[in-house]
Amino acid sequence: MVMEQILPEEIVYQRPEALADVNTHYCPGCTHGVAHRLIAEVIDEMGIRDRMVGVASVGCSVFAYNYFDFDWVQAPHGRAPAMATGIKRVLPDRFVVTYQGDGDMASIGMAEVVHAAARGENITVFFINNANYGMTGGQMAPTTLPGQRTTSSPSGRDVETAGYPIRAAELLATLEGASYVVRRSLHDPKNIRLAKKAIRTALEVQAQGLGFSMVEFLSTCPTNWGMTPVDALHWLEEHMIEYYPLGDFKVAPTVAQIRI
Repeated sequence: MVMEQILPEEIVYQRPEALADVNTHYCPGCTHGVAHRLIAEVIDEMGIRDRMVGVASVGCSVFAYNYFDFDWVQAPHGRAPAMATGIKRVLPDRFVVTYQGDGDMASIGMAEVVHAAARGENITVFFINNANYGMTGGQMAPTTLPGQRTTSSPSGRDVETAGYPIRAAELLATLEGASYVVRRSLHDPKNIRLAKKAIRTALEVQAQGLGFSMVEFLSTCPTNWGMTPVDALHWLEEHMIEYYPLGDFKVAPTVAQIRI
């Protein structure tokens, strides 16, 4: 009787080295974890972990410094781009990134990100748009859709009193100092792959000193939306993308030559 040769198992999926081996606090179905993994994979593939400096914001992403295995600093609410500017100017050889939610970046921190982009600061912003204030109970955010119910807009966002949602990517793309501004989504495998490519391009932009880059990610918040994780993915696809179309909003000519 001939015994079949037992081959060692092939590892096809494992934790990136740039992610710490810890559990996160994110709710089940939240796509913050997907964004974390994509960023970590790109950092590993580029071999830049020892040159990374992250700036954590205030919000659901506040503990990003516990989840990534490289240097981080904590910014006051909304001030991550300002802190990132200072770090990059003092340590120009580092890759400096911010990781911010919509309540942090598009509300209290709007001035900081607008002026960082206008100045063409050579930093990269990763912006999570889940259409509400996730950490503090699901209140209406600058990105909450018209008619969307939140804990502070139980009848739905009324644009006559609360105004219209802010399209951050489109806004920042108008600024001369911005070199690469795109919007991606994390709701299905195809778009997750496209999001990873955008992360890589944004960091390559910084590597070549081409100026400000931002990747906006449409993300789910099943707990505050009051949905199952699967239903939240469908809701994002059916409602958020209509208001926040995916695509490239600013790709400078110099960036077009290095796109991944």
